[in-house]
Amino acid sequence: MDLEDGQTHEMQGSGAKPYILKNVGGVYSCSCPAWRNQSLTIEKRTCKHLRKLRGDADEEARIQSALPPKPQKPEGAEEDAGLPVLLAHVWTDAHDPTGWWMSEKLDGVRAYWDGKQFLSRQNNIFYAPDWFTAGLPGHTLDGELWIARKTFQRAVGIVKRQDKPDIWNELRYVVFDAPDAKGPFEDRMKFLGDAVPSWKTKYATVHDHAVCGGLDHLLTELNRVNALGGEGLMLRKPGSNYERTRSHSLLKVKTFLDAEAIVIGYEAGLGRHDGRVGALRARLGNGKEFKVGTGLKDKEREAPPAVGSIINVKYQELTNDGIPRFPVYVGLRPDGDPNAAPPTRKSATPVVAVAPTASAPTTTKRYFECVESGSSKFWEVWTDGTDVVTQWGKTGTPGRETRKSFADAVKTQKEYDKLVAEKTGKGYVAKPRPA
Repeated sequence: MDLEDGQTHEMQGSGAKPYILKNVGGVYSCSCPAWRNQSLTIEKRTCKHLRKLRGDADEEARIQSALPPKPQKPEGAEEDAGLPVLLAHVWTDAHDPTGWWMSEKLDGVRAYWDGKQFLSRQNNIFYAPDWFTAGLPGHTLDGELWIARKTFQRAVGIVKRQDKPDIWNELRYVVFDAPDAKGPFEDRMKFLGDAVPSWKTKYATVHDHAVCGGLDHLLTELNRVNALGGEGLMLRKPGSNYERTRSHSLLKVKTFLDAEAIVIGYEAGLGRHDGRVGALRARLGNGKEFKVGTGLKDKEREAPPAVGSIINVKYQELTNDGIPRFPVYVGLRPDGDPNAAPPTRKSATPVVAVAPTASAPTTTKRYFECVESGSSKFWEVWTDGTDVVTQWGKTGTPGRETRKSFADAVKTQKEYDKLVAEKTGKGYVAKPRPA
């Protein structure tokens, strides 16, 4: 038998619950782990249940006919290369941000509009509905398909589908450049600002940029964005041209470093995760292998990313052996580059409100607050000789005090700096201490 468009079929497998087979817009799917865990795009996947339902010959014919047409590449692109777009380096304190254009780094899906269709960085088509693209201009745009902060996986799930679902209405196309417009960055942004009213679409907007007033301004804005659940900031060199390569005219500013890696296997779970995946085994572009379990949701432990798929991880720094320290799983990154070398703290200074260094430990008290789920908390830190002292609790209360002793001033300062980095990374913002 076959499935009509929109039809579903239940088929009993080895588990207690039957698997659900679907046909949505000509894209067939099955809820079994074998179908879900394949690294292939959804239109190329099959499984024994679909083959049993439709027959091997029909499944093979469907897979071949479902292959999407090869997208038309921009002029000058190499045949096997990814889409030539402007890519960022990581900001370091070697770059003075004063006068640079500053914007929030959006945790969405990079999308290049070639005048007719959306293309990924790997030159794959994003199948947006006609009503979503209606009104967009016939010239090129560079931007992000974005929903909101902390919704990256939701955005990826929508744009990867090829049945042009109505849930595209959750997305907005946030434009941050016009690659083929004439002039430096400022002229291109003026061009976009003048043109956007004529686009006649509610699904596209131009990203906001502000001139950075210096390092303090940068760190204050970074703390604000982090506290709201944002991913970081982008810096754009004033007067810069659009370069179709990785360029130091565009810099990303993040508290945590991140990298893409290839899944190469799994570690069995223990305790509460017995019978599920406890951690993913992965390999970085530098060839180093590591495990990451933090950040995996229960459903991802039950149906983990397939071996060979590309994942995104964030971490605080690389060890001397080149392995991520405290890695956290962020999600699948189908358009990532697992061969790229991960950034290190040697080339990317930690972007936090760093305490001043000195031959003796810092003694000045520093006060921070964090508002989360309607609750306001404070945290204060200072040194007393070679002791690091912290005071913390609900804002407006005396709080609790903890004290930790160290052997010398160097170790005391190192602990002080580490605590400040951890707290600012969790959204705590430096403020004047209440009287």
